[in-house]
Amino acid sequence: MNDQVPHVLLIDDEAIALSNLTHVFEREGYKVTACKDGESGLAAMQNTEFDLVITDIRMPGIDGMDVLRHVCGTTPDVPVIMITGHASLDSAVDAMKAGAYHYISKPFRLDEAREVVRGALDLRRVKRENQELKDQIATLTDHTSIVTQDLGMQRLLETARQVAESDCSVVIHGESGTGKELLARFIHQNSLRANGPFVAFNCGALHEEIAASELFGHEKGAFTGANTTKIGLFEAAEGGTLFLDEVAEMPLLMQVKLLRVLQERELMRVGSTHPIDINVRVVAASNRDLKAAVEEGRMRNDLYFRLNVVTLTLPPLRERRDDIPLLAYYLLRKFSVMMNRDVHEITTEAMERLIEYDFPGNIRELSNFIERGVALAQGKTLGIEHLPQNLGSITVRVFKPEMAATPTTLKEQEKEHILQVLKMANGNRTQAAKILGIDRVSLWRKLKKLGIESD
Repeated sequence: MNDQVPHVLLIDDEAIALSNLTHVFEREGYKVTACKDGESGLAAMQNTEFDLVITDIRMPGIDGMDVLRHVCGTTPDVPVIMITGHASLDSAVDAMKAGAYHYISKPFRLDEAREVVRGALDLRRVKRENQELKDQIATLTDHTSIVTQDLGMQRLLETARQVAESDCSVVIHGESGTGKELLARFIHQNSLRANGPFVAFNCGALHEEIAASELFGHEKGAFTGANTTKIGLFEAAEGGTLFLDEVAEMPLLMQVKLLRVLQERELMRVGSTHPIDINVRVVAASNRDLKAAVEEGRMRNDLYFRLNVVTLTLPPLRERRDDIPLLAYYLLRKFSVMMNRDVHEITTEAMERLIEYDFPGNIRELSNFIERGVALAQGKTLGIEHLPQNLGSITVRVFKPEMAATPTTLKEQEKEHILQVLKMANGNRTQAAKILGIDRVSLWRKLKKLGIESD
């Protein structure tokens, strides 16, 4: 449905009503199949996948309730709208209890009918998108999986796969919370060292002397409290990958020692005079611009060039908003399992709020939001009330064209705006519709009305 005109099944034994509704919804841009009774309607469903079923309740033979039960039993994600005549409110209520999306009464109020149908098709679209997200998430089974459908991220991962095949040093640059360690693990798992250990170390977390002991190890008696010999993280990562996080925070004297280890491929434990050969690949990461750190005197120039053979830059989450729903459902499943909760849905309102938020803390912040939501949710759905209140004060992003010397008509401005958005979306009409805040069918109608060629 995302890339096609929605297909609506109409079932009504009154020929005039059937003809009128067919005409109305075809003008709305929908594809319509019209059936004069329940039997032909069920037969049509055997051969065709519909996005919406609209059926009269009272019909001879197979009536609307029979149709409703069939749809709920075979394709429960397809919404059903009931047509009720004779001011029969009781039958409409019964249909709603049985699973109908909504009902419309005869005689029809066309604006109301159009609105109900749009709402039903939006529900169908959201359910499909959510199922597609869940299907994608179901394939992610290990901690090295990187959740993305963003084209820029996919290109970055392809570059990372190519780099992984070599043994060169890599620097991963990105804001805090963008997943630098996860990308480092991805490189490790796609390298010839995948069967070796992956060891991570935060270069700014410890005092220089303790950091030296952690990285290079120490001999017994090397300093007060060194009661036993200890191997360092370089030795622990032998044959594998050592991930040095926030490498720009490493003290300068430690940088000298690290440079020597990288150049000589050997180290000496603290308190020892005997070198130890090492076979370790180093992947470094920083949320700082390492070149700027060199210019500021915070990082040695020679270490920078030794580490910076290849640089991979992770985009912030606000630049890959299409990934937010996918990540949100991935995290929802993760925390539901961890907390033994049965929370498996996110409301449309909550998801829209997440997509609009700028996430200064990136994926780590999104993870905190979803973990909080799962903990607070009382039922199976995470709603907007389970998200932090500060999400209500987001800045709305708007398109603001420059004012022309001669004012244009609203129709011309709308046409120019739609063409601009289509250009931004590289001609992808589904993406353009999302940016515009409308569904694809509404965009199709606007293109037709404005005289813009439509495929």
